[in-house]
Amino acid sequence: MHLKILLPYRTFIEKTDVARIIFETQGGSFGLLPHRRDCVAAIAPGLFTYQTAGDHEVIVAVDQGVMVKTGGAVLVSVRRAIAGTDIGQLQQAIEAEFLTLTDMQQSARKVSAKLESGFLKRFVEFQDA
Repeated sequence: MHLKILLPYRTFIEKTDVARIIFETQGGSFGLLPHRRDCVAAIAPGLFTYQTAGDHEVIVAVDQGVMVKTGGAVLVSVRRAIAGTDIGQLQQAIEAEFLTLTDMQQSARKVSAKLESGFLKRFVEFQDA
């Protein structure tokens, strides 16, 4: 698979030959393998893991966002991301930076999540038609 992680202002990671991807959604962990059907998912703040064909595993802390898989391409758009090698430090970064929100941010994210889920449902219905 060809993985591209986008931030609002730049491309964070672009990798080819990705063998598997695991990330968090509101419903739990979600995994992608190369021949999985095309899909769209809302990403929750958490650890995003991908493994290259050479068995090299990379872990990235990501804020909320959206993942779109079409064919062999996986496009991930998140608000913020932090790369690192220590899972403990990445988990602390998620708790300190991504999960601590003001009341206004929480309200805005709830409204945004409702809009995104409505869009995703209509998009899937449109594709099935």
